Amino acid sequence: MFPEEMYIRGTQVNYYFVCKTKLWLFSHNVTMEHESDLVKLGKLLHFDVFERFEKDVRIGSIAIDVVKKGEILEIREVKRSDKLENAHVFQTLYYLYYLKKLGIRAKAKISYPKAKKIVELDLNEEYEKEIDRILAEIERINRGDMPEPEYRSQCRKCAYYELCFS
Repeated sequence: MFPEEMYIRGTQVNYYFVCKTKLWLFSHNVTMEHESDLVKLGKLLHFDVFERFEKDVRIGSIAIDVVKKGEILEIREVKRSDKLENAHVFQTLYYLYYLKKLGIRAKAKISYPKAKKIVELDLNEEYEKEIDRILAEIERINRGDMPEPEYRSQCRKCAYYELCFS
């Protein structure tokens, strides 16, 4: 039996940093990403770049973009842009946290192929404490009413834009 925080998805951790309204909507099964051209482009990008590795690996409630097996499992998230890098970092750290809870030792990288940039991550005690705090905050947000949308520059490209601002 998984603890309650183990049912949180990496996307929810990402959305925690991007937009609390988007987080709440996604957490309540209002999913708009399947209609987003940017999401489709992102999926094509990681299939193109990492042909020889396992892709879209699902373990419980998480879905990791790329997995490379070895002495230590390497997970990799592939992102189109580094504009929301902090959200990407904590999404990926959550995957390491999740795997650690399952007894799986892993390391992680975030790839930004267009920028030719790679960020390497290791889960440490400080990050674990921060993830614990973030997971508790996600649970609190999800138990409440939908947060009021706050307009940001990235809103125009968001799959939820019409829902929030029409």
